[in-house]
Amino acid sequence: MISFRPMTRDEYPAYVEYFVNDYACEIESNYGLSLHDSLARAKQEISELLPAGVNTLGQVLMCIVVQSEKANNHVGYLWYKPDSTKRTVFIYDFHIFNSSQGLGLGKQSLCAFEGYLQEKGIKEIRLRVAGDNVRARHVYETSGFGVTGVNMSKSIKD
Repeated sequence: MISFRPMTRDEYPAYVEYFVNDYACEIESNYGLSLHDSLARAKQEISELLPAGVNTLGQVLMCIVVQSEKANNHVGYLWYKPDSTKRTVFIYDFHIFNSSQGLGLGKQSLCAFEGYLQEKGIKEIRLRVAGDNVRARHVYETSGFGVTGVNMSKSIKD
């Protein structure tokens, strides 16, 4: 069974390390920046969006846990921002650890998250996925997400 629990302050540094590296690779791949510049941008963005870490108002950082009779295994992260006025949430990051991928936990986690949000009166989940992230797109699309737009960019050379 999938459940969610708040990320602790002690877990936050490991999350930031994962997120910055993962996001920097996405920036490098999709925007053509150097790895150095991509890392700088990823660090800047997370520090702006989460200035107080796990205690940043309006942002929710959770750990995804698989509960069994023997143990509770931390298998991933979920970062989202709720909008109570619109009754929506925006997922900033959803990650199943590499060691836990391929077991259906992504789809199970999204289903559990949907049920969790439904109990809170949330009516819509929004997110953005990188165009080259085929695996994530597959998980989202088979979980019922539809494309609502396409982000595009063009670098202007000096």
